[in-house]
Amino acid sequence: MDETYKYIPLSYISQYGYCPRRAALLMLERIWAENEYTASGRVQHERVHSENHIEKRGTFVKLYGHSVYSEKLSLSGKCDCIEAEESPQGCLLPFLSARYLLFPVEYKHGVVRNEHEYQLQLCAQAMCLEEMYGASIPRGALFFIDAHRRDIVEFSSDLRKEVIHTASMLKKMEEEGKIPAAEYGPRCKKCSLTDYCGPKIRHSAKSYCDAMLLEAASMEE
Repeated sequence: MDETYKYIPLSYISQYGYCPRRAALLMLERIWAENEYTASGRVQHERVHSENHIEKRGTFVKLYGHSVYSEKLSLSGKCDCIEAEESPQGCLLPFLSARYLLFPVEYKHGVVRNEHEYQLQLCAQAMCLEEMYGASIPRGALFFIDAHRRDIVEFSSDLRKEVIHTASMLKKMEEEGKIPAAEYGPRCKKCSLTDYCGPKIRHSAKSYCDAMLLEAASMEE
């Protein structure tokens, strides 16, 4: 990995999927605030990433907190867990002596939720691994810790294209330094950056200005 190369945190793929403005505030303004949702997720992820080690049982290996990157996507980050099974059809890993089929697993806190941005983040991890090791990774899994359940995610061509598009939008956002306008929606209620973003305030201010313009126009008639 070329340390002089500029990489964007892989986790921003998920942040952008949740809300482009949130991703911009994190990336450009370096704003961070926690609520009950982010605090719980952070603690559980720190526990996983602190276990940066390899577990090997026969022909099956688990890699925890494994660093990944992609020059094509300008992304870098860590995989919570990579399950690797020995196979002649697998890829060579520099720290293991055999070939392995790779299966990334992303840990999520709370109950099972169908959040598309989680699938994007997991697919981005797989694409990084494919670039690094010349692997072919058709699927992975989201593991919901509290529910002790894993959901299989197929890395379709459409999902891969969306990852590429999201990565390019993040890169463009970083280069231009522009923060998207706030748009209030249901997800704002659970966002830890709501107080900084002020989606309701900005929306109200716009409505007020529009109303004033309409009133001024009617007085001129």
